[in-house]
Amino acid sequence: QHITTIGIDLAKEVFAVCALDSTGAVVYGKVLKRDAFIAWAEQLPPCAVAMEACGSAHHWGRWFAARGHAARLIAAEFVQPFRKSIAAKNDRNDAEAIAIACRQPTMRFVAIKSVEQQSILAWHRMREGWKEERTALLNRVRGLLGEFGIWPARSSDKLIRALPGLSEDERLPLGVRAMVLEAREHLADLHARLARCDHEITCHAQTDPGAKRMKEITGIGTLTASAAAATVVDAKSYACGRQFAAWLGLVPRQMSSGGKTKLGRISRRGDAYLRSLLVQGAKSALQAALRQPPEKTNRLQRWIVGVYGRVGYHKTLVAIANKHARMIWAMLAREESYDPGAWQRLSM
Repeated sequence: QHITTIGIDLAKEVFAVCALDSTGAVVYGKVLKRDAFIAWAEQLPPCAVAMEACGSAHHWGRWFAARGHAARLIAAEFVQPFRKSIAAKNDRNDAEAIAIACRQPTMRFVAIKSVEQQSILAWHRMREGWKEERTALLNRVRGLLGEFGIWPARSSDKLIRALPGLSEDERLPLGVRAMVLEAREHLADLHARLARCDHEITCHAQTDPGAKRMKEITGIGTLTASAAAATVVDAKSYACGRQFAAWLGLVPRQMSSGGKTKLGRISRRGDAYLRSLLVQGAKSALQAALRQPPEKTNRLQRWIVGVYGRVGYHKTLVAIANKHARMIWAMLAREESYDPGAWQRLSM
């Protein structure tokens, strides 16, 4: 029987595969260890190979594509409806559901990232991890100092400036002062690692053409531009800017029925890191629009001020982030630079 579709449930050491023929019937299913899986995949004839978009999926997508297969990555939420039994979730059933989902004509697939894109995103992920470790370290030190009647300011910067004096404070036992000194050294190491991450991200933002164009927008900084350029494989794979904003989770949930449209909170689906960067950048765009004198505001800033007056602070941030996402899509899909006066030519 001629195999046309392969569904693979990925894991670290165990891989479940399901092979379908041209009619959609199951030809065979296997559960293989890593070495056996690679040996089996090397002998596989060219076909459509589908996997869930999870850890290591982009690596395997590139691996299969380099060997002549049509690699497809599917979001996990699109695979779940095709599993035969919700109660009987196992690797074999997951692999079969992935293969069946891949054959659907309306299925949406996740674009496979390049090695360069994943390399930059790795710096972003490590930066976020070290930021969390830095916050945890400062909170831990603040709590331990409170056990000895010393309550530093809640500001992280003020606590960092106070650490040299605390390491010599005679109110603290000698062992605790040694602990504060260790925390200072660890903190200095974390700051050096964060600086290295910032350097790599800045270099990427300065050399990538798409990132350089995005930085022209007020509220889109180095982090956001670099993350967007590394995350979006092909902006043309999205039909429009609204679909791109929906992928980022910046559009309302819908519970429409019977011709009545019911919208709720934003869906918050998709890439949480890029969405958070856009919302943070929206804060600076909002403040810039509010500080600007009315006679000097541009069209976008007037729109921001108007939305802020109608719906308040938090909803305005989401609206600005949505607007920025659509602008990013237009610049990436059409390879254009930011033009504040484009709306005038469009209206004419």
